[in-house]
Amino acid sequence: MTLLVVIGMPDMLEGLTFAGRVTGFLFVFAGVVQGAAAPAVLDHWGKRRVRYSGATVLLGTLIALAAESLFMLLWLQEREYTPYLLAYFPLWLWSLWALWLLILEKTWMGIPHPKSFAAGITTTAIIASANLAYSSMYQPASQPLLISLEAKFGEPTVDPRTSFIEVPLTLRARNKGKVPAYIINDDYSVWGHVVELSDNSSGLKDTKKAMEEETDSARYARLPDYKTITAGRFVAPGSTLDPGAEYTAERLIHIPREANYNSLEIYFSLGLMRKDKGRINDWEFPYPHRSWDKREGRFYCPPRDCEESLIYHSKVRHNNNIVNVTRRPRYVTTWWSVTPEDSTTDSSISSFHFQRRKEADEEEREREMDRYGFRLFYAEAMTPFAALTQKRN
Repeated sequence: MTLLVVIGMPDMLEGLTFAGRVTGFLFVFAGVVQGAAAPAVLDHWGKRRVRYSGATVLLGTLIALAAESLFMLLWLQEREYTPYLLAYFPLWLWSLWALWLLILEKTWMGIPHPKSFAAGITTTAIIASANLAYSSMYQPASQPLLISLEAKFGEPTVDPRTSFIEVPLTLRARNKGKVPAYIINDDYSVWGHVVELSDNSSGLKDTKKAMEEETDSARYARLPDYKTITAGRFVAPGSTLDPGAEYTAERLIHIPREANYNSLEIYFSLGLMRKDKGRINDWEFPYPHRSWDKREGRFYCPPRDCEESLIYHSKVRHNNNIVNVTRRPRYVTTWWSVTPEDSTTDSSISSFHFQRRKEADEEEREREMDRYGFRLFYAEAMTPFAALTQKRN
């Protein structure tokens, strides 16, 4: 009874989807039935004064066997230790033993309207299975994340005090779908391209390098050198992007008028996790830890061993609480760093908790990021640098 209520209560009270709340309610209701079945055992093996005590005991045993079998099946997928295993594994063995005793006694023989009893159990099982499948598989597939990203350069001006070109930059993200999402990571970089041009050419240049980098090869230009002009964040990790919501950020880029860039390019990325698949701690994830600061405890990593980064870290709970009780805890982590050459960001959802420096393997990381609905979106824009200099004149 306690196990089913503890598992069902979070989904019933805090589930973000109707199907999830229904599933939680069914588990809590099953726990209530267990509470009624426990004292019914005393009557059924005693004087049997209550007419339906045998039916109640049989129903409670069937619920226990079905629930614990579900937990065991999900646990066998990962085979990770969780304290809940100490509850549902013995209960699974107990329910098998209890059902065997009831079969030997032919408890169903004393049940009035046995066909209605069987139909009720079957209907309840179908409803629970359908809601579980809907909330975990169908709904995420039928309602994908629909995110629109935009990055564009504005009209340049010249600061007469410094003769620097000032180029406005607009970054915009909008949730055009029906699924709310957490912003797990975000990053933007503006690069200047320096291209070596040539009037004479007998073919495409730098073809091997172009294939290695999976980029374009041109007849009259070699592959460009990239120089980072500016890099930074869009919004803070841990923010939410609800359906219909939009974030806009304005930046101003300063470039010397003597710069020899051929073009400017912006790369804008946003990593999102579906809120209908998981929940992170709002009081923990938005606050970064400095990897180079010894006061950060387990997040500290000597600069000689690790790149200096801001670390965003929090426990993540699956919105289907059955997943939480059949797995080790999962954590979402984002690293963001800025170097003299560029900025980088990376995210992970796994069992890695900084207790040991060994990170989770790539297979676990990819599996968990897919399970929690993590998706990476990006936008790019490019403009000729000559066009900017002409506009300023």
